[in-house]
Amino acid sequence: MLFHYLIVDWQGWLTFGFVATAMLTAILVGAQLARQTRMDLPTMLGTLVTSDLDKARLPGILIHLFNGQVFALFYASAFALIGHSGVLLGAAFGFVHGLLALTLVIPALPAVHPRMASERTGLELAVLEPPALFAQNYGTRTAAVTLLAHVVYGAILGAFLHP
Repeated sequence: MLFHYLIVDWQGWLTFGFVATAMLTAILVGAQLARQTRMDLPTMLGTLVTSDLDKARLPGILIHLFNGQVFALFYASAFALIGHSGVLLGAAFGFVHGLLALTLVIPALPAVHPRMASERTGLELAVLEPPALFAQNYGTRTAAVTLLAHVVYGAILGAFLHP
């Protein structure tokens, strides 16, 4: 019965999910290149599939684009369930999304990432240092940049997805 009322903007999801994820990724990569953070998300994700740091960025970007589409589907579904969307609602979703990434997902990476050290094991065999809560091991501005990127992601989806 619930799915009868759940009508998702599929074309919007495909199009603007990609646009929002590209912007989020651009903000994070741009901040890393501008030395505002040491977190290199494409490399973090790409080293899940390869140990070659030079070759990790492309698969990392593709993984992040895929993940962004999955999350955009959750946003589209939430907007459809609520019955409306908007820039502020999307930005609020993005802020919560960013907080969850910083407090649950990123700190949990060492438990599942084959090439990331944990706070207990050190860097002996790992390629990547552990991120810690709010990714603080990657610099003091990392949390702010990550939250900003997720707020922009949500705002784009809120602005362009229509339930």
